[in-house]
Amino acid sequence: MTTDTDRTADLLEAVLADLVLVVGAITDDQLHDPTPCTDYDVGQLQDHVLGWLSNFAAGFADPHGQAPLATVEEFQASDDPAAEVQAAAELLVQAVRGGAAARPLKLGDAAMPGEMALGMILWEYQVHGWDLARATGQPWHPPAAAAEQSMRFAPTMLTDDYQGEGKTFAPPVAVPEDAPPLDRLLGLSGRRPDWIGERHGPRYVQDERHGATYAQDERHG
Repeated sequence: MTTDTDRTADLLEAVLADLVLVVGAITDDQLHDPTPCTDYDVGQLQDHVLGWLSNFAAGFADPHGQAPLATVEEFQASDDPAAEVQAAAELLVQAVRGGAAARPLKLGDAAMPGEMALGMILWEYQVHGWDLARATGQPWHPPAAAAEQSMRFAPTMLTDDYQGEGKTFAPPVAVPEDAPPLDRLLGLSGRRPDWIGERHGPRYVQDERHGATYAQDERHG
C-alpha cells in the first residue's frame, strides 16, 4: 500500500533528480550572477541548497533524527555539486522510505515533525531549484503533482510572522488562476514566475502564456 509519505518521497526524488541536472550544468562564470532569491547569487544559493540538502539527509538517516549542523552558513559545495546532490538525495529518500519521517528531525536544539520537515523540503527544493535554473537559463520541470502538493502545504508555514514586506518571504505574487501549478506555487512563495536573469533577457518580461506581467517588487528572501 502506497502511503502519503511514499508519494512525497517519490515526488521529492523526481525534484532532486532535476536538481542534479541543473547544478551539474552551472558554469564558473555564472556563480556571481543574480538569482530570484535576492539574498544570494548563484554560487551562494548553490552552497545554501546543497548544504541544507546534505544536512537534512544526514538528519533523516540518523537513528535519532539529529542533523549534524544547526546552520550551514559556512558550507561550500564540492567541485562536483551534481554528485553531491545525487548522494544526498539517495540518502534522504532511502531514509524516508525506511520510516525516518515518523520521528522528529532535529536541527541543533530545535525539532520539527519528520512529516512536516519532508513537506517543507519538497516545497523549498522546487522553489530553489527553479531559482537556480532560471538564473542560469536552464529548464525546470518538476512533476505538477509536486507543486500541487506543496500548494497545500506552504500556507501552513507562510504565516504573517514569515511572509510580508521585510520578512523571510516576500508577499505573495498575483498569478493567473489558470497558470501552471509551479507558477502558482512560485507566486504563493513570493516569487515572480516571469523573472529572467540579466544574461537571458530583460529582468522581467511579458508572460506570453497569459498575456500579462506579474505585479510584485523584486525582493525575496
